[in-house]
Amino acid sequence: MGGAALAFGPMAGTDPGSRFGFLMIPNFSLSAFAAGIEALRLANHVSGEQLYEWCTISIDGGPVTASSGVEIRAELSIAEVERIPTVFVCGGIESHRFEDRRLANWLRTIERRGANLGALCTGTHILARLGLLDGYRCTIHWENLPGFAEDFPEIDVREDIFVVDRNRFTCAGGMAASDMMLSFVSRQHGYDLAAAISEELVYERIRGEEDHQRMALRLRLAVSQPKLLASINKMSENIEAPLSQVELAREVGLSTRQLERLFQKYLNCTPSRYYLEMRLTRARSLLQQTCMSVMNVALATGFVSASHFSKSYRLHFGYAPSDEKRSQAQAAAEPARSVA
Repeated sequence: MGGAALAFGPMAGTDPGSRFGFLMIPNFSLSAFAAGIEALRLANHVSGEQLYEWCTISIDGGPVTASSGVEIRAELSIAEVERIPTVFVCGGIESHRFEDRRLANWLRTIERRGANLGALCTGTHILARLGLLDGYRCTIHWENLPGFAEDFPEIDVREDIFVVDRNRFTCAGGMAASDMMLSFVSRQHGYDLAAAISEELVYERIRGEEDHQRMALRLRLAVSQPKLLASINKMSENIEAPLSQVELAREVGLSTRQLERLFQKYLNCTPSRYYLEMRLTRARSLLQQTCMSVMNVALATGFVSASHFSKSYRLHFGYAPSDEKRSQAQAAAEPARSVA
């Protein structure tokens, strides 16, 4: 236990304070949860002082199972917490579908009382659905970003590893939770302490808010050919309205034959095949993470007809996009979704 208390004093502004509540949602990401708490623990350990306190919270006070199957005991239920300076909603698998009226009412209540609100990983979805990110910048795990942007087009969502916007703190999950906590430590207690914690975590460097979540494209593909990388970046920027191969080649200063040779040499496929697979991967994310219809997903990923989309999808994944939607609907109806 990090020093749980039934009532925490409220905080204001961008200072997250020294007391944190970690609200665990079923199937939450254990890596993000542990990374956030461990950075706080090490702040106390390295400094030799009790700089930070934290507690684990669940909706009903019972244990919560993470997506890895590990069960974590909650110290408090939401009904037992009168006030809290900063609460992080710890999300994970299927958090974009999770709904609970008790949780919604509690989060809105503590927000009105001046609490800072944060989210780890897909907990951002829960805050957004409740209108608690309206007018704020935020981030979410890169896999969930396309679906989030479709569901909440009015929210300014970024690809940064974490975003601090006034009294809203969101991070992409995984080790980004440590980066966000290290930024709090650095601001409150100095860079030297944050650097010492980073050393304890075997971090090569402290990543800043402006850092991107994903590895550089050249590292992901193990390719450094600049024209090829430029071509792939152009593809990713033009999913809804795909460029023709002629247009793509012109954009990067190549002939179509030169473009084809680059893709064959480094990726062993044609540019059109690579582009199609990129669009289908985006389509799958939208089918899994949003309520968009198959037709709307098709249009959002550059297909002019549902039949062409369905045929391409089946050839690539082995089943139809309608089957994807059906399996997601079944998952949403499972007991893990609480609607009490």
